[in-house]
Amino acid sequence: MTFVQLIDCRTSRLDEMNRLLDTWVEQTKGKRTATHSVIGKDRSDATHLIEIVEFPSYEEAMRNSNLPETGKIFQEMVALCDEMPTFTDLDVVRDEQLYRMTAQRFFEEVAGPQDPTFNDVLIEDYHDHDPARPQDAIGMDAIRREVGMWRAAFDFSFTVEDQMAQGDRVCTRWTWNGRHTGDFMGIPATGKEVSMTGCTIHRCTPDGKIAEGWWQYDRLGLMEQLGALEDLES
Repeated sequence: MTFVQLIDCRTSRLDEMNRLLDTWVEQTKGKRTATHSVIGKDRSDATHLIEIVEFPSYEEAMRNSNLPETGKIFQEMVALCDEMPTFTDLDVVRDEQLYRMTAQRFFEEVAGPQDPTFNDVLIEDYHDHDPARPQDAIGMDAIRREVGMWRAAFDFSFTVEDQMAQGDRVCTRWTWNGRHTGDFMGIPATGKEVSMTGCTIHRCTPDGKIAEGWWQYDRLGLMEQLGALEDLES
C-alpha cells in the first residue's frame, strides 16, 4: 500500500533548508526509496512549511529512514527549525493519479515488445469482463492466455485518447491499430491493417493494482475489416 509522510516544520532559514534537502537528495542517490516529494509554504505564514513525501509502502519508508544519511540530515534539519518538526504517517486509501498510471501501464504491457506478466499491474485473481467471450476470464493465467491469443494474431498498439478516474475506477477510451499476422478465430492471416475503438473501465485496489476490468469495443467492425462478414453474406 502506498505510504505518505507529512513533515510539518517552521523555519526562518528557508534558503538553508532548501540547500540541506538538495544535499540529502544528492547523498542518497540510488538508495532513497521515496517516489515523490513536494514542499509547500503556508501563504499566511512564510515560516510554516509542510513536506509531503510518498513511498511505495510503509516498509520502504522505514528503509529510507534507516539510511545513515537520513539520520544525519534530520539532525541538521532540526537545527534549522524554530521548533521540533512533527510527522504524520498516512496509508493511502485512494490515489486517482496512481490508478490512471496503472491503467496506462496495463495497455503498454498488453501491446509491449515482451510477453506481458502483469505481475506489477494486476492482482492474482483479476476478473476480466468481455462481452465477446461466453465466460469471464478470471485470474492471471486466464488473462495472459487471452492477451496471448491477440498477440499471436496481430501486431498491434493502443493509443489512449482519454482517461478519467473517479474513486477506485479508471475509464480509458482508446484506439487500437493492428496488422493481421496470424490466425484469429479461424481467420487465417490476411496481412490487412485494421483498427477499432473502445473503452475499458478498470477497478483498482488501494495499492494501485487492477482488480477488475470491463471492455466495450467494436469487434463487429474488426471482423468486417478482416472480411469475415463478407464470407457470411456470400
